[in-house]
Amino acid sequence: MTELETWYRTPKGQYLLACLEARLAGELDTAFGYHLAQVAVTGCHPLFDSSPIRHRIYIASEEGPSVGLRADADELPLASDSVDVLIAFHSLEFCDNPHQALREMHRVLTPQGHLFIVGFNPVSLPGLGMAIRARSGSPLWRSRRSLTTWRLNDWLSLLGLEVENVQHCYALAPLGKGRLRDTIERCNAWSTRHGLPVGGVYVVHAMKQVAGQVRPLQRARSARLIDLAVPKPAPTPRPAATPRSKGDTAA
Repeated sequence: MTELETWYRTPKGQYLLACLEARLAGELDTAFGYHLAQVAVTGCHPLFDSSPIRHRIYIASEEGPSVGLRADADELPLASDSVDVLIAFHSLEFCDNPHQALREMHRVLTPQGHLFIVGFNPVSLPGLGMAIRARSGSPLWRSRRSLTTWRLNDWLSLLGLEVENVQHCYALAPLGKGRLRDTIERCNAWSTRHGLPVGGVYVVHAMKQVAGQVRPLQRARSARLIDLAVPKPAPTPRPAATPRSKGDTAA
């Protein structure tokens, strides 16, 4: 956790964080609900600032400036069907049991809830550099589990999570200054704009599907209705019967 936080403080890490915030901004803006959770490895990199959801919680296994709940990704102390939006920030590839962690995320998501998985792409130039550094003995990259988007798609499909889209960014690590840096940034922007799966980091957006529920045709900004019981109509009072006189009885 500390080593990954240190890496994100470098110019490369800061550049990547800006790219991730830009990629997630458009997605989070249309993902509505009451509760949002970010399950992360680091303790100080919230990615939910663009979300309209007000109740947010940052979950990590160790203490940190942004951490509101200490817990492991494979054992979330949250109620089932309680989280509308969940962001998994490198929490699968640095987890001892990523299958169980993904099952926990599926459990706590509400029906039609949104899951955003952020991970390093091993099939990319930055991913190749990470693999080389892992072989050379880097403790950070040696502890990382290589997860491709194809494997994630299989896992998500088995759990009933439908992949909405996959975005990539950080195709080339920023180097140098001036013209070289501008050229690299233009290449990164071009590959992201055209959806090329060559970015060093991917963002997989999936939704939790529940059998028997009809999926909405489009996600629109709308307020949820409060389930109020309809009161029964009050009985109409009837006029009291007029007592009959003796004369009327005789007649």
